[in-house]
Amino acid sequence: MKIITLFIDGQPCQVPADISVAAALAISGNPVTRRSVHNSPRAPFCGMGVCQECRVTVNGHRVLACQAICQPEMKIERSDHAHTAL
Repeated sequence: MKIITLFIDGQPCQVPADISVAAALAISGNPVTRRSVHNSPRAPFCGMGVCQECRVTVNGHRVLACQAICQPEMKIERSDHAHTAL
């Protein structure tokens, strides 16, 4: 199994290659992707892109964590303000 390094909120994290960003967040020990308008932590729910609870920023672009595949050196950022849908 190939291991890659990516960055979650600026911190390096080693994960298996070709897993979803949502899986990488879970492996990191903190699956939270964003905060709701009421400041509640949100995390992946449906796992297929319908609920949009897994919105994160990857390399400067808003994506669904359950649909994005990890790449080496990827920069994943959670958001305290990601309230709007993609």
